[in-house]
Amino acid sequence: MTPSADLLPHVLAGPVLRRLEPQRLAIWLVGSQPLDPRFILDCPGIQASVDCQVIAMGTHAFVHLLDVHFDTPLPCNVAIEYDLQLSTGEGIAAWAPHLLYPGASRPSLVLRERIEQLLHGSCRKPHHPAADGLLCADRLLQDCASPEQRPALLLMSGDQIYADDVAGPMLRAIHRLIERLGLFEEALDGALVDDSTALYRHPACYYHRADLLPAQESNESLRERFFGGKRKPIFSSSNADNHLVTFAEVMAMYLLVWSPTPWALVDMNMPEGLTKQRQARYHAELPLIEAFAAGLGQVARVMAHLPCLMIFDDHDITDDWNLSAQWEETAYGHPFSRRIIGNALLGYLLCQGWGNDPDSCKQLVEHCATLGDNSVERHLNKQAQDALIGELLRFQGWQYDLPSNPPLLVLDTRTRRWRSESSLKKPSGLLDWEALSELQQSLLDHPSAIIVSPAPIFGVKLIETVQRVFSWCGYPLLVDAENWMAHRGAAQVILNIFRHSRTPGHYVVLSGDVHYSFVYEVMIRHRQRNPHLWQITSSGIKNEFPKRLLDVLDRLNRWLYSPRSPLNWFTKRRLMEVAPRLPSRSEAGERLWNSAGLGQVFFNAQGQPERVFQLNADGSTANEFVRDQ
Repeated sequence: MTPSADLLPHVLAGPVLRRLEPQRLAIWLVGSQPLDPRFILDCPGIQASVDCQVIAMGTHAFVHLLDVHFDTPLPCNVAIEYDLQLSTGEGIAAWAPHLLYPGASRPSLVLRERIEQLLHGSCRKPHHPAADGLLCADRLLQDCASPEQRPALLLMSGDQIYADDVAGPMLRAIHRLIERLGLFEEALDGALVDDSTALYRHPACYYHRADLLPAQESNESLRERFFGGKRKPIFSSSNADNHLVTFAEVMAMYLLVWSPTPWALVDMNMPEGLTKQRQARYHAELPLIEAFAAGLGQVARVMAHLPCLMIFDDHDITDDWNLSAQWEETAYGHPFSRRIIGNALLGYLLCQGWGNDPDSCKQLVEHCATLGDNSVERHLNKQAQDALIGELLRFQGWQYDLPSNPPLLVLDTRTRRWRSESSLKKPSGLLDWEALSELQQSLLDHPSAIIVSPAPIFGVKLIETVQRVFSWCGYPLLVDAENWMAHRGAAQVILNIFRHSRTPGHYVVLSGDVHYSFVYEVMIRHRQRNPHLWQITSSGIKNEFPKRLLDVLDRLNRWLYSPRSPLNWFTKRRLMEVAPRLPSRSEAGERLWNSAGLGQVFFNAQGQPERVFQLNADGSTANEFVRDQ
């Protein structure tokens, strides 16, 4: 039995500021019942009209998106207070006091006239032992003495959740929240269990989910199909023991990573039936999840004050998502794996994509209203769910842009891939020809542009070479061989776009994915009036690369690919001059910085990055990336 809505908080998560433009604002929140909040803006002379759309995800859980339109443009560079007043008459100060900064009675937003600074990062894994990098943003906002000091926005460039790598205590909290909110149950085709209820009760539910993931009809696992029994199955995360499966699990995960409120509704008592080894793992993960949850009030406060734009990467869905044509054929050809991927993509639509671009996602969201099965309470309509997943997998509108100054273009490098024409096993290009052509059209005649690519366009050459060798040997999944240079066609086209005479003179590429941070300045050799490029990578928000391994790779990369090294002529970037900026706290000339946190970029009037920092989640002194003297 689920509790009455009267016993639950009216608002479970949010408000989260999403897309902000001079005459438009999107606000995301989740309520325990359908809400019709009154939007209040403390800005004399401006009238707002609100379209509030509500999608049910269970008996006591409803996703809301408030699409606010203003009759005249908002003033720039000033703090504007706002509020959401519920039917009870209570505002945010009453039902979410953790969202307010000291001395404030309401949260506020700032529309920047141009992007003078922004924050960006990726890869936020709740049970990683590093501190949460989003806390850096909260400290920064508290220190802002004036609205002009606020970043224009917070960019999350991938892996906002880890659907394929879930700690046992987090999964326990997810299941408790599903029960408390009555999140939708669903039937499961092609699985060893018939439905979500059977999954949650199955002995393999905790730490053994890899045993439940899809297998071939011949009873051989997919790891046999791919690697002769030596390595990864289709859900290729090495940590897929608790891989999210159902729509309810995905939605509960989003609530638990963005809001402190749902944590008051759950407990993390250890499930029964775990082996001693699994019990030890559960006990080790528990304090990590408890520490993560303890900081969510500050994280939610940031998201209520800064416009947040997002794009998926693989872990939002599953590791190695769409890495190769062979992966796609196998994954989407099995009803269970197709459902797992589709449920994660549906969660992305409702929690991320919708707020990025409400117009593009409008039709998909309208179809979400058909998901509930009127004949069976708390169940998803199987036919409607499968049909919607089919639409999601065919959808080509996840990329979006913001008409800011400079313009911001966010790339979908996951679903519009350039499949290898020589072998189904080879890595696909991160964008296909059509998507790259659209990118070039979007860039024409702009003096500068900010491009968000989840994976770096200009990465570490040694690491890309290692990935290339494994791809040649037929094992791209072993090393996550996903980089722009892994596919000849995609690499050549993106580099040619940068050379085009009508595309911007200044590009800034913001990326994440790799779990370390670096900055490269890039020039085209032997050209007058060269376009100037900057590759700025910040990763992870709450994740890090193995320290010793990264130190070795960094050192070897400097030796093997020094400016005068002949090995540079074997790379696709040989016509580019790449100059790394060095972390100011580097002790031995390291170019790569390995610490959880957030990137902070300051831009001049021409759209060039004047200063680039990596804010460290542990609270230590920020690292500035400076030119090598």
